[in-house]
Amino acid sequence: MRLRTLLDQYIQTRMKKNNHQKSIHSGVKEIAKMANVSIATVDRVLHNRAGVAPSTKRRIHRIIKELDYKPNIIASRLASRKVFHFAVLIPAVSDETDFWQGPLNGVIRAEKTIKEYGVKIDFYFFDISNRNSFVEQSHKVFNNNVDGVLLAPSFINEAKIFTEECRKNKVPYVLIDSNIPHEENLCYIGPHLFRSGLLGAQLVNLMLGEEGEILIVNIAHEVDDHNYLLEIEQGFRSYFSYRDLHPDIHKIDLRQTDYASIAKSLDKIFRTKDTPIAVFVTNSRVNIVARYFEEAKIEIELLIGFDFINKNIEYLKKGIIDVLICHKSEEQGYKGIMALYQHLVLEETVENIHFMPIDIITSENCEFYSN
Repeated sequence: MRLRTLLDQYIQTRMKKNNHQKSIHSGVKEIAKMANVSIATVDRVLHNRAGVAPSTKRRIHRIIKELDYKPNIIASRLASRKVFHFAVLIPAVSDETDFWQGPLNGVIRAEKTIKEYGVKIDFYFFDISNRNSFVEQSHKVFNNNVDGVLLAPSFINEAKIFTEECRKNKVPYVLIDSNIPHEENLCYIGPHLFRSGLLGAQLVNLMLGEEGEILIVNIAHEVDDHNYLLEIEQGFRSYFSYRDLHPDIHKIDLRQTDYASIAKSLDKIFRTKDTPIAVFVTNSRVNIVARYFEEAKIEIELLIGFDFINKNIEYLKKGIIDVLICHKSEEQGYKGIMALYQHLVLEETVENIHFMPIDIITSENCEFYSN
């Protein structure tokens, strides 16, 4: 009987050890896959053995840090069989708003990286032109079991109501694309919008000086409620105020976002004698303005807008859009999910604010850029 008991204990110990080794091996396999190297190469780096090129070693260490790879922690999470449910509440991808394909791609990439560690992601897409759509989708989030939320707070007032519900339910949430001031979010991952506007104004000033009129174009159904548009515009205007410069700045808010309505509104400005020489569009819909200039055969000195999306790239290469200001949209989605993973699964501290780079893209360097 005693021999049988000892044998059972030995078998259980070996099984636990084998499961632990399998979990560690699974983590190593994931790192190898992401680094595009063999498992043996990752093993050499983990054990500080020779025979690995410095560039490969740096790449593996970066991925290890990104995953916060800790074999014991990962093994215990797998053994617990707990499933973490993350909710992603972002705008749906459409012809007008294909910017959101970037963050969506980032979320999907992160999901592939961490799904074997007990993470399940549910998507809730809303119409960025309809605040009621946001409200409907936000209600659905709490109809399901949710441990963490990735949120694009496109409608500021409705987003505040939703985040208050998150706090009541003790659900951590990560904000991407635009921040909500004075919020108790887990973290914000996105652009510094005010400085993005500053950069846009600096580019206008450097390229054109103080001569001529400048037109700021906001394109959104709910311009007044899109905090990110207002912050970018404020940053743009502040650049000139800080430097005591006084260019002639005008603004137009286009709430009808279809091409025909936008073209009609722009006609009223650009079919006159004195027209702006520079146009600054505060979001990714700059391609609609570019299309108008192309079809109307109107040439201006400078057209600047935001985001590395296919329609914008097309007009950038044609020379109609001169500059795109970009914020690594895919990385926002990826890093947002990884922040929830780090906080909930690994129980690690997360940096509260992570500003994305503010990149300047032109026709000369666009082929070498990725989101």
